Amino acid sequence: MDEKKAMAAAAEANPLLRERAKQPPKRRSALLLGLLTTMSIVACFHLRPLGTESRKGKGAEPLPWTWSDKYVLTGRVLKIKPSRDLVWEKCYEDEFECARLDVPMDWLDPTEEHRVVVGIIKLAAKSKGKNFSPVFVNPGGPGGSGVQFVKKAGSLLQTIVGDNHDIISFDPRGVGVSTPRVECWGSSQKRKLWSLQDTHVVDERPGLVYDAYARAHAYSGVCEMAMAHTGIMSHLSTASIARDMLEILNMTGHRQLRYWGFSYGTVLGGVFAGLYPERVERLVNDDHANFVSDTDKIFDAFDSDCHKVGPDRCALWAESPEAVQARRSGLLARLRTSPVLVPAWSRPSGPELPDLVTYSKLQLLTQTILYKPQKQFQRMARIYAALERGDGMPYYDMMREHATEEPGQLCLLGDTPATMPLETGAEEDAFPAIMCSDNEPVTDTPEEFEQFANKIEGISKWAGAVNLLFRVVCLGKNVRPKWRFSDKDFQGDTAHPILFIGNMADNVTPLQSAFNNSARFPSSVVLTQNSYGHCSLAAASTCTARHIRAYFQDGTLPPAGTECDPDYDLFGLPAEQQVAVEDELAAAVFELAHEVDLPRGMW
Repeated sequence: MDEKKAMAAAAEANPLLRERAKQPPKRRSALLLGLLTTMSIVACFHLRPLGTESRKGKGAEPLPWTWSDKYVLTGRVLKIKPSRDLVWEKCYEDEFECARLDVPMDWLDPTEEHRVVVGIIKLAAKSKGKNFSPVFVNPGGPGGSGVQFVKKAGSLLQTIVGDNHDIISFDPRGVGVSTPRVECWGSSQKRKLWSLQDTHVVDERPGLVYDAYARAHAYSGVCEMAMAHTGIMSHLSTASIARDMLEILNMTGHRQLRYWGFSYGTVLGGVFAGLYPERVERLVNDDHANFVSDTDKIFDAFDSDCHKVGPDRCALWAESPEAVQARRSGLLARLRTSPVLVPAWSRPSGPELPDLVTYSKLQLLTQTILYKPQKQFQRMARIYAALERGDGMPYYDMMREHATEEPGQLCLLGDTPATMPLETGAEEDAFPAIMCSDNEPVTDTPEEFEQFANKIEGISKWAGAVNLLFRVVCLGKNVRPKWRFSDKDFQGDTAHPILFIGNMADNVTPLQSAFNNSARFPSSVVLTQNSYGHCSLAAASTCTARHIRAYFQDGTLPPAGTECDPDYDLFGLPAEQQVAVEDELAAAVFELAHEVDLPRGMW
């Protein structure tokens, strides 16, 4: 039998070989490869910013627009120019209005030389009933893009607060289309190379905590050096961002703020309320604090509800909650020493290279799932059960869905200077820059940092090590903020009471912190949503939405001690195609739970 016939016979007998045989041949001549590479690079240089495609020959259609100050190579473009007034331009297929506001970099000592340009977006009110101030929203992070958040969720939030409100948000200074951005690498190629050197979760094996410590110091040093010429690193504290928000409010012609903040957005709302309490008309805070005291309660709920709903809805089912926990624990222990292999070309869609599902990779994915357990717990159970069997494909599929880039795209390797507006859901380098500006300096020695790691792992057995992120990113930072909010800046209770909302168990926000923050504002009220995950958007609750609607429309606060249940059980959120919701508030919270993810701290 000749070689070709032998290969055909083997492929027929082995389905995996048949799939491999369908893949295009990998070898090409050097000349062809060179030509393809050159064509890819040329294509990169000819790509234009979003919204700048030529409209030649299309008559009276609106001109395309761009956030950038730069001229594009072809076509006429309507640029959104920076202005010291709030000048709105139609944007994003005319569904929204956008503006770029020129503000001082240093609000304590404004100069003409050092300025920041803040990118702003507005979804206009649909009805013109009562003349309310706009509702400002912030998705958190820190480093999350308010522009992208309103594009994704603006109409749903408007449904809840009432469509007689404009919805306004902005990319905070240092983020996205606000310039200068916090950009520590200057190119996506350098950023990618740095991320490939990432350390594992520190409790995977001894000694990793010291690798994380050293990596953090290296990152802080290169970032502060790269951004030194902009001057922005001294002016990224939440106090400065709150003052930017006040300036935007002033430019709208309204005196008092209506605001709905999530995660870090509640820090921004709280600082604004502390600095300018007389300017607060409505302020909803889905409370935030970087602490993990409630995190393991979510895992306990997974174990108990998995057992309760049975194997049809929870693939990791066992005869008791303790037995479900044992399955989780046993899998994590095995992955520490025996990662699961995902072979190359396990199926036609890939992966192109072998992949290993390690303890650290699964823990990082699990941490992501904890932000929206009602949506993701059924899938988490399937991934864990598959890994028990040595099958890493469900894990691989979920990671592919969350990937922000495609392998092999040379266009991703271009320059990304800090002066260039960049449309992104979250600015990775802004997360530590803003958060660490608000915190006290972290000056841990390696030994002290290890002690802190041990402490937080003691608070949360299942996710403490992953949450070291909130401290490790502040190691080695030397630039301090010029303006940092402190107790001496606190001006007292607000003109109108604040509504705080806290989940029963939040993976990075214990419910107690909502009550602690409420105590600073005696007129405020805490509403408890009896759900799991990060902020109220983690679970659909029409009850919560009705209280928020009443608060924004009439100023009505729920009675102290009010609790709201979610519309669905922890393992019970149906797929979108399986349900038709007629009530507009129920439909809005259902879609928010399904489709809208808050930005998370990334590094």
